[in-house]
Amino acid sequence: MEERTGSRAMNLRLTVYAALFTALIITGGYISIPLPVGPVPIVLADFFVMAAGLFLGFKWGLASVALYLSLGVLGLPVFAGGRAGLAVLFGPTGGYLFGYLLLAAAVGFLAGRGRPSIARHLVALVTGNLLLYGAGVPWLKAVTNLGWAGAISAGLIPFLPGSIIKIAVAVILARAFLPRFKERLVSVE
Repeated sequence: MEERTGSRAMNLRLTVYAALFTALIITGGYISIPLPVGPVPIVLADFFVMAAGLFLGFKWGLASVALYLSLGVLGLPVFAGGRAGLAVLFGPTGGYLFGYLLLAAAVGFLAGRGRPSIARHLVALVTGNLLLYGAGVPWLKAVTNLGWAGAISAGLIPFLPGSIIKIAVAVILARAFLPRFKERLVSVE
């Protein structure tokens, strides 16, 4: 009986943390800087997706992003710039939104394997970002009828410096807070 109570408390905590990361992803989407070169803005949402994968792992990080996307599809203004709906999900930025699922899944899966380390976190975050842009850039190309050069210059190049900074900050935060977060997560009071 005690084990089931501990499991329920753990699931409750993870549910609350997943909802918290969903709120952070939404907030990160509101911090949006439009670019003159294309329809994809610079946002902080991807940083919080990375953090969800690092801190919550594969299953709960993915749940957090799925909740975010579901809220946007239902019409809540959670996407970049307060937009919502299927038109956004299937518009020029839709590939990046679907890519958030890949980003959270890859980071959660790869960072959660083995012993935590800076190298493991870097590999997870870089792989996740490659998947994010691997989904976003071709989608942007297809939806906007840009050529590859146009899609890369509008949907990848301007974001690389920010992605490098976000990855570095995510590694620093994981190094500083992840051990204590995991310890607190499993302690049932």
